[in-house]
Amino acid sequence: MDKYLIVGLGNPGDEYAQTRHNAGYMVLDAFAKASNTVFSDKRYGYVAETSLRGRKVFLLKPTTYMNLSGNAVRYWLTKENIDEKRLLVVSDDVALPLGQFRLKANGSNGGHNGLGHIQQLIGQNYARLRLGIGHDFPMGRQIDWVLGQFSAEELELLQPAIDLAVKMIPSFVLAGIDVTMNEFNKLGKKCQKQPESTSGSGQPESIKPDPSPSMPSRTDA
Repeated sequence: MDKYLIVGLGNPGDEYAQTRHNAGYMVLDAFAKASNTVFSDKRYGYVAETSLRGRKVFLLKPTTYMNLSGNAVRYWLTKENIDEKRLLVVSDDVALPLGQFRLKANGSNGGHNGLGHIQQLIGQNYARLRLGIGHDFPMGRQIDWVLGQFSAEELELLQPAIDLAVKMIPSFVLAGIDVTMNEFNKLGKKCQKQPESTSGSGQPESIKPDPSPSMPSRTDA
């Protein structure tokens, strides 16, 4: 049976729930709900399993904290003997307006710490789906922005992108990355744009380390 690994990046714990940096978690939660599956606390992450037309799909929300996400991804790829071409990572992106998204077959980490650590451990030849969280923050306050919670209005703007991301996952598994990019990326550009920033430069900075890396990685089974 062919296997696939779908990863939603984020930080574990109630204090990080509904934060902008946890957009990847939010997509996987929505997909798991739509698939009638639940997550279990396993080594390096919360893991759920489902199947799509004979293909086994593992859902992973790393509990290593964002800056060490590669540990979880590499472990589950190796454990289940999954090829990197069958890996899709979902993350937030401050360079995209709130509610927009972009799916790519490979590429750089774009300054994202989670993607950066994955790249260090397995390279950059894997698919990634970036969800825009906007950059309406003053100069020097990017960490506060990504670790801040979405407002009710922001969640409303983000929800269409989450809904489309839930549809992209089975397309990625069943039709492949090229077909999925061609079908969905044009929709990502049409999603709601955020208002112009009035609080600062409005330009995304290079992502600095989260305050969380000093916290221990989860290694319990």
